[in-house]
Formats: sequence, C-alpha cells, structure tokens
Amino acid sequence: MYEKQYIRSVCVDFAIRIVRLYKYLMEQKNEYVMSKQVLRSGTSIGANMYEAEMAQSTADFIAKMHIALKEANETKYWLELLQKTDYITIEQSESMNKDLRRIIGIFVNVLKKTKAKETL
Repeated sequence: MYEKQYIRSVCVDFAIRIVRLYKYLMEQKNEYVMSKQVLRSGTSIGANMYEAEMAQSTADFIAKMHIALKEANETKYWLELLQKTDYITIEQSESMNKDLRRIIGIFVNVLKKTKAKETL
C-alpha cells in the first residue's frame, strides 16, 4: 500500500502545478472563468485527501476519498476544455492528465484495499 507521505506529496505537487497553471492563465492568457474552476477542483483533490486522513470512521474515510476522486475527474474536464479552447497546449494537458491518472490510480487502490478490509 502507498505510504501516507507519498500520497500527500503527489497531491501537493499536483496542487502546486494547478496554482501555477492558474497564474499562467490569469497573467498570460487573460482567462478568468475556467482558470478559477480548474484552480478550485485541482486544489480540492488534496484538500479532500487530507480531510480523509482525519476521518471519524471507515465510512467517512471512503466518502471523503470518493469526493477527492470526483474532484480529480472534474479537473480532467476543465483541463480538456482549456486545451480544446487553445488556452493550454496538448502537451500541457497531457502532462497534467498524466499526474491526474497517477493520483486517481492511487486513490482507487487505497479505496479498494480499504473496502476489502471493511468486508473482512
């Protein structure tokens, strides 16, 4: 299973990339709507994962991790829209999505293992 510190690091690193993307979109592209959306969803992934760490129960942990997954999926949407409207390049989009796939994979793995333990 993944170590908590590794998961934290991956989420924080992604959030930093999102913040930098937001700044780029605001300062270089003068884009104010989608940039705010991707900032909210992209930074919320890690925030929800951090909340899950302090869950009051296994069910609470699972619920918070599912919220983090939903935020990751929403972030994919905003990145796709930004790419298809020429605010970011295909390369930028693919790079960010590569990180998202890693995060989603980690979360899915953690959820599967948590649910498996719960049914024992």
